[in-house]
Amino acid sequence: MLRLPKSLRSEFKEPFGPVYTDADDLLAEVDGPLVAVGDVVTAHLLRAGKTPDVAVVDGRTKRESVSAETAAALDELPSGTAVENPAGELSESILRALTEAIDAPGPQVLDVDGEEDLVTLPAVVAAPDGASVVYGQPDVGMVCIRVTPESRETMRGLLRRFDGDADAALAMLDGAGDGDA
Repeated sequence: MLRLPKSLRSEFKEPFGPVYTDADDLLAEVDGPLVAVGDVVTAHLLRAGKTPDVAVVDGRTKRESVSAETAAALDELPSGTAVENPAGELSESILRALTEAIDAPGPQVLDVDGEEDLVTLPAVVAAPDGASVVYGQPDVGMVCIRVTPESRETMRGLLRRFDGDADAALAMLDGAGDGDA
């Protein structure tokens, strides 16, 4: 549905929010629904005693399989929904699964076959105001984006610059976050 153009890749080098190296410090700032994008971030949150409302994982970090320690932490997650999403893209199936997970009650897991890195953007668009979306910034730490009208519009603006049908993708994301998650 959407593909990241090479011209936009530089926009992802800098974190979209504050960076944390300690999960407890990060969690002290979170008071609403929590969406975790990435295996290592999710494992850190689980080890700190917090199961994300939505976890998006793919079994990989920096294009390598996750460590045994990370995999063991992720075993605490409930079974997930399998979804395909090619590297550098946001498929219709990942967007649909994400909106359903955000609206569903209880912790939800999306097990991605492919790559989950770009899911941060639609997660900010789809999550309710006051939610937090956490993702990993490789070799730096965990980035926490508070969902506000401003952060949502920033991500909508980036998604509009992707190749593909941004209008249809954004229409799918609008209205999510109004459920029980």
